[in-house]
Amino acid sequence: MLDSYVALDLEMTGLNARRDRILEIGAVRVVSHKTTALFQCFVNPHRKLTKQVEALTGISSKMLEGAKEDKEALLKLIEFCGELPLLGHNIIFDYGFLKQCAVNYDINYQKQAVDTLKIARKCLPQLESKRLEYLGRYYGLCSKQKHRALSDAGLTADLFEILQEEYAERYPELFVPRPLQYKAKKQGPLTPAQKRDLMDLISYHKISTDIEIESLTRSEASRMIDQILSACGRRREGREHV
Repeated sequence: MLDSYVALDLEMTGLNARRDRILEIGAVRVVSHKTTALFQCFVNPHRKLTKQVEALTGISSKMLEGAKEDKEALLKLIEFCGELPLLGHNIIFDYGFLKQCAVNYDINYQKQAVDTLKIARKCLPQLESKRLEYLGRYYGLCSKQKHRALSDAGLTADLFEILQEEYAERYPELFVPRPLQYKAKKQGPLTPAQKRDLMDLISYHKISTDIEIESLTRSEASRMIDQILSACGRRREGREHV
């Protein structure tokens, strides 16, 4: 049986690891089936959160004041996890955001993991939902804060211990950590030309934005420029953006 691992959960601004940002990382270190340490940190997304994101995650922009930069948060998490495998509910989704961050900063980050979602799909086909919250209710587990990273990481660990006890003998392959595979392309920062053109467009069209321009990647800046040009037009005829 897998007795030691780190249960992981993230909260993000959206669902796309290439476009959206990490807001919160929560992790629970389990050794010999017992929780031995907790990890929680907020991550600066460099933008004001929408009401929809605040409602979904339970995280407000005010809570992110003084939050860590994504690189620092990732390095702290790597140190916390050590050589232990990861555990998560649809773990590849969370791992994708961490992997994208790692690639952006040339950090070598490779992990093995067990996925409670895959276990539930195989072992509990009769249940109408395989969502973490639903499975928690099914097994009478309590999550103190819905959709918060540390609480969901703890719930995942509790769920895993029950599933392992019930199904590990029947489906041992589901409880063996496997290498996580996620391809991420490095995202460089916006170019000086992009910054100049973007600031010109924002000023000329009197656009209000809560995004910190300096934090944009090259692809994000290009997308934002295209969106402004499509909606508002160019600053003057013939002006090209880079």
